[in-house]
Amino acid sequence: MPHDMLVKLYNLPYIVPNLDRLKEAGVEIKRAMAGDKYVVVSYVKNTFSEIWASECDVSFSNKPLSCFVAVKDKEIIGFACYNATCLDYFGPTGVTDSFRGLGIGKALLLKCLISMWEEGYGYAIIGWVDDALEFYKKTVGAIVIEDSFPGVYKRKISI
Repeated sequence: MPHDMLVKLYNLPYIVPNLDRLKEAGVEIKRAMAGDKYVVVSYVKNTFSEIWASECDVSFSNKPLSCFVAVKDKEIIGFACYNATCLDYFGPTGVTDSFRGLGIGKALLLKCLISMWEEGYGYAIIGWVDDALEFYKKTVGAIVIEDSFPGVYKRKISI
């Protein structure tokens, strides 16, 4: 059963440690731009799900835009959003299967969480975590919020 998780943003490193290594491998992590909206949202829909694409779409209306992408050879290979599902929520996020295990997900996560800290949040909620529970615990010290299922998602029509 999925859980929401809580992250103390004030305990995070202010820098993303593996950006240089990713850049050497030809992977760039950057904030998406409005002109890329349909390319990013299409990537999310085709690679992951229509629901995630809807949430990603919302991130393009935020100021600042709250979606980061991983790009290699001008092709999107990962994404992460915040303030999309609800304010103060991280997610959705995903990396193309063939690029997993390289630290791209970690870099996207940290870019989003650092941005949330810079925008004035003290904590962030990672919503609807299932298989990635240990990743978030290890990477950012996230803790499970007990009795958080279905949480804010109970308002969804399709749940």
